[in-house]
Amino acid sequence: MSTYSIEEMQGRHMVLNMGPQHPSTHGVLRLILELDGEKVVKCVPHIGYLHTGIEKLSEEHNYTQNITHYPRMDYLSPMNSELAYCLAVEKLIGEEVPVRASYIRVVMHEVTRAMSHLFWLGTHAMDIGAATVFLYCVQEREKLLDLYEMVGGQRMMTSYMRIGGVRDDVPEGFDAYTRKWAQEFPKLVDMIQGLLTKNPIWRNRTQGIGYLDRETCLSYGIMGPLLRAVGVNQDLRKDLPYCRYEEFDFEVPVRTEGDIFARYEVRLVEMYESAKLVLQGLDKLKETEPGTYMWESEHYAPPRRPEIYADIERNIHHFKYWTEGIKPPKGEAYASIESSKGELGFYVISDGSAKPLRVKIRGPSFVNLAALPAMVEGLLIADVAAAIGSIDIVLGEVDR
Repeated sequence: MSTYSIEEMQGRHMVLNMGPQHPSTHGVLRLILELDGEKVVKCVPHIGYLHTGIEKLSEEHNYTQNITHYPRMDYLSPMNSELAYCLAVEKLIGEEVPVRASYIRVVMHEVTRAMSHLFWLGTHAMDIGAATVFLYCVQEREKLLDLYEMVGGQRMMTSYMRIGGVRDDVPEGFDAYTRKWAQEFPKLVDMIQGLLTKNPIWRNRTQGIGYLDRETCLSYGIMGPLLRAVGVNQDLRKDLPYCRYEEFDFEVPVRTEGDIFARYEVRLVEMYESAKLVLQGLDKLKETEPGTYMWESEHYAPPRRPEIYADIERNIHHFKYWTEGIKPPKGEAYASIESSKGELGFYVISDGSAKPLRVKIRGPSFVNLAALPAMVEGLLIADVAAAIGSIDIVLGEVDR
């Protein structure tokens, strides 16, 4: 990029780097901003400061070992990535997931959505100046991290989703703890609504700011809350159901304004809906008592044990399962989920061996970030941080 002397800069626009160390870029994101005074004339996002090589690593490990990579992309909603990958491999193999495992997946999927939205809301509000909201959101998120630890043994990178089901059945006390959280969670969302929704400062910083229209969103391939904020009623849980979502009753929030405030409202309503889905999932789990079924197929047959298993694949201690893994037939498959940020998809190609020939990931943060220039050009530089926050990016998913 060209550089200018002080004399040459006179009468010209100023070029300013925002990031990659700026806290409001939500990670190692560099924005090259061309400014006319405080007005953004041009914005060019630059990535590459975090690169993890996860897609390439997927070719070096077997299908089961690869599960450990993907929670480290969007580390704020780790089970989402695990689930999308497992769905793609299951589609490749052509296996059905047991009913109970599907319901457990739905519950944890929605817990993860709420957990991600809470962190987004807290950091987004803090970017704009509402620091109190961050404290409430982080405090509530701690309850969900405790739930992660309850089912997966860790607070973030659990590797709980497994090819064919989940790692283990839910532990004793899971229903009571999760049900209590889901019943009380809407009260917290109500309180945050009271702090922000009618707050004149919040409205002035979000309404009419960072506007995207329907055509622009569709041309960029944007999905998730950003697309629903411009009036497109699209949600993969409804349109292409997975994990038996067709059996659940929930609403897809849609707004038409296309600004930062509309994205905020969409995600806020999604948190209410996630609590409803968790309660429905817990009710369905009561109807599917643990049985003796263990997932197996012609491609993978874990050894049976004399004790009673839940009707899910839970043979995590079997050494060959990790070292040799499964061997899907030659072919390719794509599966996607409605993550907290939009469509998260995995395209997996098998050559018949225990390692995938190729894993290509469709990350929503990467796709949505591409629309940032269209969102901020014409805004004041003070509004750039608010616009970035409204996208809800995680750089681990952008720069994988």
